Amino acid sequence: MAKTRLTKNELKKQKEQLKRFNQYLPTLYLKKQQLQAEIHNILKAFEKETRALEKFNQEITSWVKLFAEETSIKEIIKFEKIEITTGNIAGIDVPIFRDIIFSVKEYDVRETPLWLDDGIEAIKTKITMKAKLYILEQQLKLVSEEVRITTQRVNLFEKVKIPEAKENIRKIRIFLGDLETAAVVTGKIAKAKLAKI
Repeated sequence: MAKTRLTKNELKKQKEQLKRFNQYLPTLYLKKQQLQAEIHNILKAFEKETRALEKFNQEITSWVKLFAEETSIKEIIKFEKIEITTGNIAGIDVPIFRDIIFSVKEYDVRETPLWLDDGIEAIKTKITMKAKLYILEQQLKLVSEEVRITTQRVNLFEKVKIPEAKENIRKIRIFLGDLETAAVVTGKIAKAKLAKI
């Protein structure tokens, strides 16, 4: 920490800093609250998507063993890409799931098992659900990190910068008051000496 100069200019500078800190702190509180609310929303969406995936897994359990049959489903359906947009939450960019693109090759219905159409749709659904969960995890990581940084800033202002500025102002005022008192006393002594002459 740099040593504070005990001058009127420094007093003015410290007062301005204190004013800025006090103005900025409510904004940080608000940002922290918004981020915490967003974490709550992400967790709710994650829970909902997890329950939907569990329910889907239970629904397909009865016929998923058919995938063990010899079929070329891996050659028929291919994952191409995940489409993601960027959203803004309290000033930070987060990924937002839009869609998943699959390519499905033409296949002869007479030559493939009856369950193949349902199997392709099940694969698409499951991969889409897992992708949504992954994107929600990424959002949670980003927003949680921003909460951590914002909390650090709040603590910096509350516990360090504001008390430091107040203490500096107090010290400067005491020093300037002592100087003023010393100047008055010196002036009275000089006036008394001049009066004796």
